[in-house]
Amino acid sequence: MRRLSGRTSPPESTPRLAIEPIDTSFSFKNKAYAALKNVIVSMDVYRDRQDIRLDERQLAQDFGISRTPVREAMAQLEREGFVRSVPRRGIYVVRKTKTEVIEMITAWAALESMAARLITEHAGDEQIAALRNMFATFEDGALRAHLDEYSEANIEFHQSIIRMSGNSVLLSLAENLFTHMRMIRRKTIVEKDRIERSIRDHMNIIEALEARDTRRAEELVRNHALGLAEHVEKYADYLD
Repeated sequence: MRRLSGRTSPPESTPRLAIEPIDTSFSFKNKAYAALKNVIVSMDVYRDRQDIRLDERQLAQDFGISRTPVREAMAQLEREGFVRSVPRRGIYVVRKTKTEVIEMITAWAALESMAARLITEHAGDEQIAALRNMFATFEDGALRAHLDEYSEANIEFHQSIIRMSGNSVLLSLAENLFTHMRMIRRKTIVEKDRIERSIRDHMNIIEALEARDTRRAEELVRNHALGLAEHVEKYADYLD
């Protein structure tokens, strides 16, 4: 019989689990990521052309955490296209070019129009009715006084269309894309006659969804998004 010194070793046939050390900064990294992303999205990054630089050391100090989770959060945001790292200069908030914005809107048009199709086929009447309730405040023409409120209602409307599709893959594809578009929508909604046109488009979309008119709902949603792309192409010189 073989003598074993120290603790007993497991039989050679017993497989070993490939366990990585626990990352104790995981929760801090996630919290830093969520906080940074929220700050970036809430910025009016297209107000002027001045670069917006993020100070890693200052952010860590403001969050009351070490620089490591902040650095990891920055890396994730860079992969998602929200910030860019410039060697020997620092990390900057990304401003999309006009071409990039138009491409994002075009992709969104495809996703949201498919979501509209799925809503007409599967969503409940109460879900669709909730879309109409979002705009009850703004149907009396007093739009300018409620600009900030309308901007948020507009954003929530488009997010709701995606959610109501009930398609988890579509929702996943749209999530990051819409976060980029949120900044553009906030900027463009105040330009030209975008508010009035937006109200009309939204009410027509809701009526088509209520009627379960799949083809019309798809078309209206797609054209509404592409109308934003046309607006950006024509007026958004600040993106160049």
